[in-house]
Amino acid sequence: MVAMKAFVNLIRLPNLLIVALTMILMRYAVIEPLISRITVVLNSGLGEEITLSLKFPWYDFMILVLATISITAGGYVINDYFDIKTDLINRGEVIVGTKIPRRQAMMWHNILNAAGIVAGFYISWKAGYFWLGILFLIVSGLLYFYSASYKRQFLVGNVVVALLTAMVPMMVALYEWPALYRYYALNAVEPPQLGLLFYWTGGFALFAFLTTLTREIIKDIEDFEGDMAYGRNTIPVVTGVLFARIICIVLIIITAGLLYIVWYFYLNDRITLIYISCAVVIPLLYVTYQLITGVNKKQLHYASRLMKIIMIAGVLYSVVVKVILDQKLV
Repeated sequence: MVAMKAFVNLIRLPNLLIVALTMILMRYAVIEPLISRITVVLNSGLGEEITLSLKFPWYDFMILVLATISITAGGYVINDYFDIKTDLINRGEVIVGTKIPRRQAMMWHNILNAAGIVAGFYISWKAGYFWLGILFLIVSGLLYFYSASYKRQFLVGNVVVALLTAMVPMMVALYEWPALYRYYALNAVEPPQLGLLFYWTGGFALFAFLTTLTREIIKDIEDFEGDMAYGRNTIPVVTGVLFARIICIVLIIITAGLLYIVWYFYLNDRITLIYISCAVVIPLLYVTYQLITGVNKKQLHYASRLMKIIMIAGVLYSVVVKVILDQKLV
């Protein structure tokens, strides 16, 4: 029982559930209602317009989710494997080397990565683009080198994690698009315009990138002592804690500004305005307050946790998207 709990903590099960939820909501709360507003005329029909429907099989989609989760879990394992010394200083406890032996942790890392890569190539083959499986191989390698090297380099590690997080919503569109295009290009009089899928999922991806980058820098500020002790060139270590806080505040301002710009020019509905203001922008302002006034680890840790909640709120906006699209409010 103790070993199972340690393993669950090692792979960050709550974070894996968030990854799965993000992908499921992108498919069923964003992409599905989006394409239901696109019409085509089928070759075999009587000239009547029909709406598009999802064509990537749900069971293949679930394999895509499992592949993504496996690679992500492997990344968490290898991160803890390389972070034993700094985590002892920053958090006072570790899982690898105490509750789970180092050799066993490396074994789980290899198993999870192998499963994710194999599933990734399989699902890419099913989608008709076997070479897309290379993405899973690349991500697996990036997560390994992030833990072993990149996170010790100035800004590189932060950007890598932010980019990989941003890929999660994009992966859903990347694998749904070929199935949609292939089916309707063959069966419709004219192939549908599907660029809208990437605009919407790209918006979620950009939000994920900015909020993740902000949170990673806040975590680096929180871990300043351990990173300094072991010579890691994180942003707070290289530029100083004050400048790192300023960078976070600038990123928060950019994030909030882009949300309102997108709302004003592309959405302009009351539901979205209320949601982003209450669920995202106001909490971001409170994070800013914590960054300005916070003087201890506890406050920084709270700011980091709040950023995570904001990221979840961004994902849950997809439910709002479904409502406004189904009700044709946008």
